[in-house]
Amino acid sequence: MRLHGFELRRVAMPLVSPFRTSFGTQTERDVLLVRAITDGADGWGECVVLSDPLYSPEYVDAAVDVMRRHLIPALAGVTDAPGVGEALKAFKGHRMSKGALEMAVLDAELRTEGRSFARELGSVHDRVPCGVSVGIMDSIPALLDAVDGYLSEGYVRIKLKIEPGWDVDAVRAVRERFGDDVLLQVDANTAYTLRDARHLAKLDDFDLLLIEQPLEEEDILGHADLARIVRTPICLDESITSAQTAAAAIRLGATQVINIKPGRVGGYLEARRIHDLAVAHGIAVWCGGMVESGIGRAANVALASLPGFTLPGDVSASDRFYHQDITAPFVMRDGHLDVPTGPGLGVEPDETILESLTTWVEQVTI
Repeated sequence: MRLHGFELRRVAMPLVSPFRTSFGTQTERDVLLVRAITDGADGWGECVVLSDPLYSPEYVDAAVDVMRRHLIPALAGVTDAPGVGEALKAFKGHRMSKGALEMAVLDAELRTEGRSFARELGSVHDRVPCGVSVGIMDSIPALLDAVDGYLSEGYVRIKLKIEPGWDVDAVRAVRERFGDDVLLQVDANTAYTLRDARHLAKLDDFDLLLIEQPLEEEDILGHADLARIVRTPICLDESITSAQTAAAAIRLGATQVINIKPGRVGGYLEARRIHDLAVAHGIAVWCGGMVESGIGRAANVALASLPGFTLPGDVSASDRFYHQDITAPFVMRDGHLDVPTGPGLGVEPDETILESLTTWVEQVTI
């Protein structure tokens, strides 16, 4: 497969409702798509950076710049997806940008060969359970109404975003209203410090699946200390940037569960390595989400169908975040999404919808 270049495209996708976390509120997703242009089939990738460097150091403008100036020119002569990581390893960081380019090349490679993303990664399931992430609300009644709606739709796991001042009382209210049978977990997005350990231990009373990323991403030792104080399993998200950091966290006892976000770790091939590492150490993994469009959602559903993904992930239906997706919408049935089986990602953008939402596009040749 000969790679000719990439199309970079920004797409403005309004959210169904504001999504608030401890690091900010989103009302619209500034989606950065990349299309690998080859002499075979073209391939699509989605760069999961946010508009501002709040979740990670990366952000959309910087991703466009580093792809245009450095990453894409370095891919001259690359003929397959594994070659992308090798060609880009000299450049420090920018994992989300690298992951998007690798994803697009992998999609092109698999479409050309008639193989599916899921099969290539090692899928063992034809559908995956759906979890939903519930943002921080203005009031407890609003939270309860939101959770009630998601459970009525069929979601099999609820994740509550938390921060200091919105944690124990919110979780207690959900447990009291919906009972102990609901699969429930919380996500702090680095909002606490080890000084909050005794307070976080109060969450042990609610039989949570896990507490996700309570401390700063670099505080691996702090997470190990916290794991000895609280009974609820600690799950790392932002701290896991590669198989190497995952191995270190496991060895130190800093994590009992890992949230694998392919963009955060540099792509789906590295995500599979982390999966394999976790399985070898008996660590549960689940697939995290970054409010992806149907492009990224298709790849995440494929990843979540691997055998080590034993917990429901943030692989919600399209209508959780968007009134209109850029691909055919992912529709939840009986609390599950079907794994795409077509060549490559098994989905592609609707050109009419894509053009109507596009705010900027540029082609970068190699």
